[in-house]
Amino acid sequence: MTAPGWRGGWRPGLAYGALGLPLAFVALPLYVILPNHYASEFGIPLATLGALLLGARLLDAFADPWIGRGVDVLLGRSPAAVMAAAAAAAVLLALGFRGLFFPAVQGDNALLVWCAALLALTYLSYSLLSVLHQAWGARLGGDEAQRARIVSWREGLALAGVLVASVLPALAGLSAATGVFALALVAGLLLLWRAPRPLLGGGAGGASSAGAAAPPMVAPLATRAFRRLLAVYLVNGVASAVPATLVLFFIRDRLQAPTWEPLFLASYFAAGALSLPLWLRLVARLGLARTWLAGMLLAIVTFAWAATLGAGDVAAFTLVCLASGVALGADLTLPGALLAGVIQRAGHGQRLEGAYFGWWNFATKLNLALAAGIALPLLGLFGYAPGSRDADALHALTLAYCLLPCLLKLGAAALLWTLWLPEETSP
Repeated sequence: MTAPGWRGGWRPGLAYGALGLPLAFVALPLYVILPNHYASEFGIPLATLGALLLGARLLDAFADPWIGRGVDVLLGRSPAAVMAAAAAAAVLLALGFRGLFFPAVQGDNALLVWCAALLALTYLSYSLLSVLHQAWGARLGGDEAQRARIVSWREGLALAGVLVASVLPALAGLSAATGVFALALVAGLLLLWRAPRPLLGGGAGGASSAGAAAPPMVAPLATRAFRRLLAVYLVNGVASAVPATLVLFFIRDRLQAPTWEPLFLASYFAAGALSLPLWLRLVARLGLARTWLAGMLLAIVTFAWAATLGAGDVAAFTLVCLASGVALGADLTLPGALLAGVIQRAGHGQRLEGAYFGWWNFATKLNLALAAGIALPLLGLFGYAPGSRDADALHALTLAYCLLPCLLKLGAAALLWTLWLPEETSP
């Protein structure tokens, strides 16, 4: 079975996936640049800023299931109505993004109110576009290889967006970066209008799963296959988010190589993007779940090797970044394609994709919070602080950056093996 309206080739993939670039572009400055910008440019205390950012992120995470339900209602309307809502969200996102970095008010209290309001606006409009884009792709359907190809276009262009966002603000300034983001957003929406379109409206009939009788917003959680996949995704996501949280500490203190940070990060994201065709070939041979398992095992071997590195091991850590970037390609492409299959088999296709991806995005944001909540307190408990050169503190950093992700990845692989693969291979 091929995806409805999907003609094959690179043009439909680019048309669908292009919106992933600006959506990934906006995420990096919001999470990395914005806190430093408000602290250094406006003198906002870090503790106050941290509390504000945490509140905005929690609002965003808990809003995702509701946004998902709204997306399903929206996808039940005409293509013109869907695109009009997407365009309105894009306008709010572009205005909110620029307004955050160029506030129209002065004074600490006014800046905090401004920042809180625009963070809520930016995060919510970003989430609406993200869930809509993901649900659109899931509604295209197809077999395992086709679903993986659809997701790989979205995530591959998202990685390109991360790469651009990592260098453009430093090279051209924040004003130019917000302008480029707005143009990329317009281009992404125009291309989406020309992309293969899913069947809009009521779509699939009744499901035989337990989720069929549940209210639409909680139907995903009533679907056993989704709960099992979500469990694997959560554990694996925390395993991936822990090193992402700690990588700069590891580079600066364990490797003592801060000047090489751009090389390490660029190697990681570039390897992730370039590895996508490899994973698609493996899906055709092994299937989605076994290919994802192979990606987990690659990550485990890579981070076990990283635990042996020390000061000055720049070349070796570049290889670690390349190998872990390849493993990232599997994490970005394969779980979303598995989720699209879950939705189809549950009988919720063309009806509840938004609800599923709302909960999925909630889990994604929960992963980031759990990673910081696990890794950072553990490091503090064992005596590590940024800039430390104490041997015991650096040993604790190595355990948290390298071995904790290995243990979590092993747990995710065990869950995938025991909860998912037996059902996938049963009649």
